[in-house]
Amino acid sequence: MKAIISTGYGSAEVLQVQEVRMPLPKENEVLIKIYAASVTRAGSMMRTGKPYIGRLFLGLLKPKNPIPGTGFAGVVESVGNGVRSFKVGDRVFGESLENYGTQAEYLCLPEDGIITTLPNNMTFEEAAPVCDGALTSINFLKELAEIKPGQKVLINGASGSLGTSAVQLAKYYGAEVTGICSTQNMELVKSLGVDHVIDYTKQNFSKNDQTYDIIYDTIGKLSFSACKSSLTEKGMYISPVLGMPLLFQMLWTSIFGSKKAKFAATGLKPVAELKSLFKEVKEIIETGKLKSIIDKSYPLEQVGNAHRYIDKGHKRGNVVLVMEHKSHKRPIAKPQLNNSESA
Repeated sequence: MKAIISTGYGSAEVLQVQEVRMPLPKENEVLIKIYAASVTRAGSMMRTGKPYIGRLFLGLLKPKNPIPGTGFAGVVESVGNGVRSFKVGDRVFGESLENYGTQAEYLCLPEDGIITTLPNNMTFEEAAPVCDGALTSINFLKELAEIKPGQKVLINGASGSLGTSAVQLAKYYGAEVTGICSTQNMELVKSLGVDHVIDYTKQNFSKNDQTYDIIYDTIGKLSFSACKSSLTEKGMYISPVLGMPLLFQMLWTSIFGSKKAKFAATGLKPVAELKSLFKEVKEIIETGKLKSIIDKSYPLEQVGNAHRYIDKGHKRGNVVLVMEHKSHKRPIAKPQLNNSESA
């Protein structure tokens, strides 16, 4: 099968398409024919091996898991003898957190992993990035910040993968939502149901005399110190981007003051907890209250272009890779807001 192989750490050129042996499912595993896989900002950071402390987990000199990618959507090709939850032909999506490997034509996953059947109102391309965006954001908003109806929530990076999911989820939970984005992304953010939108190129949110119960900094460009005056008395600053300043503020606010700074590594949660959140995400998608925004899709062979686009820092929603299997036509429809890239 074709797969993306990380030959080392560095620029997008370290990612190469190679022919590798197709995996075979073990007794408790399903073999999935991948039709779409997510490409993320986190994946770009893992490609570079920076910050260097991450190499303690990824591999010191080169990635220990050579095939990158976590989010996927596809069709069950075959099942192990002990599999009872899935059958050949099931349309599925999910996330591979332990060994990655989704940026390939086939993937094996245990049936009790983070995998479920595809909602009827979602294409493969729309489903592939759900766990990278919506699953992370539901963990931060519901589990970490304990969002409640009527609360005021500010989302920085509202037009990105995490941000577009967070806006919709916060509205679903009954919050009053303000999104921060650039001028060119204001209409997109408004279309997601946001109550207020701030153009960061023209307005500083900290100067608008508003306070928020939750400030969700999806891109890690703010800081607890910068947000503190804009938090309510028991407000919370949350971000999935961990650095030394946030780590210090987490420790400090855990002891002093009523305003808190918090971080959570969603991928390190127990699988049972992630599956429960994943189930809720799927249910929200099926109600029509949560949709994936696809910015661009690239053929597998153009993974380098996908990474270079993400590295520019201007993506809107999600970027995905698509696989064109020779056996038959890829069974998906074009999602909205998709600007496909072709060779």
